[in-house]
Amino acid sequence: MKTRYPFALASTLLGLLLFTSCTNLKSAVYFNNIKNTEFSKKIEQLEPIIQPNDLLNISVSSLNPAASEIFNVSSSSTFRNASATSSISQVAGYLVDTDGYIQFPFLGNIKAAGLTKKEFQNVIKASITEQKLLLDPIIDVRYLNYKVSVLGEVARPSVLTVPNEKLTLLEALGLAGDLTIYASRNNLLLIREEGGKKTLTRIDLTTDELFTSPYYYLKSNDIIYVEPNKTKIANASAARQWLPIVLSSLTLVVVSIDRLSR
Repeated sequence: MKTRYPFALASTLLGLLLFTSCTNLKSAVYFNNIKNTEFSKKIEQLEPIIQPNDLLNISVSSLNPAASEIFNVSSSSTFRNASATSSISQVAGYLVDTDGYIQFPFLGNIKAAGLTKKEFQNVIKASITEQKLLLDPIIDVRYLNYKVSVLGEVARPSVLTVPNEKLTLLEALGLAGDLTIYASRNNLLLIREEGGKKTLTRIDLTTDELFTSPYYYLKSNDIIYVEPNKTKIANASAARQWLPIVLSSLTLVVVSIDRLSR
């Protein structure tokens, strides 16, 4: 019977360690205590502002396809496709320079930075119409480098490219493999830069506030940082400090009991 004491002691110590490392259920669940709900408030979808270093695809069409074609020969710009292999790729598009301009065929330098896509489309359309280059032109502007970064306590931290220019915070977390069990769900950090100004916003995923928040939809170049929760920090700290002591003590107890049992 005496030989069982070391194993019982080891089991007890292991159980205590596991008990102290348990994560509170409420802190690990999204949107606690939410029942069937319909949100009538319209979520604000602010159109992103074009910024320097944005890569744009601009297409022009009209009733005269041949005349429109001369506006659709864009230059090739080099940029880093960070969502896949992080390799350098040549992409046909217009790179907004550091002064906020692009060089457009027949129209020359056009200021793009500081405008929404719709505003920029109207600027190009007005210039073409005023110079009588096309009749009733249709302008389409799309981002080629619309991306969002997800960092921290997620399964796959990554930079996500968004071809449809529309992504919710929850979709971004899903594409990054979801939050880990050690993620702080009530204190996500959203970093957003517009017009040279950075804003930092804290987001709580344990409530339903996100569904009516202006941060429900993300914008290009947004960065989401997911902090580790107190459990992970405490476990990491405690493991470093106590594990060597516990193992040494356990070894000493086992050796002592073994000698006394002989």
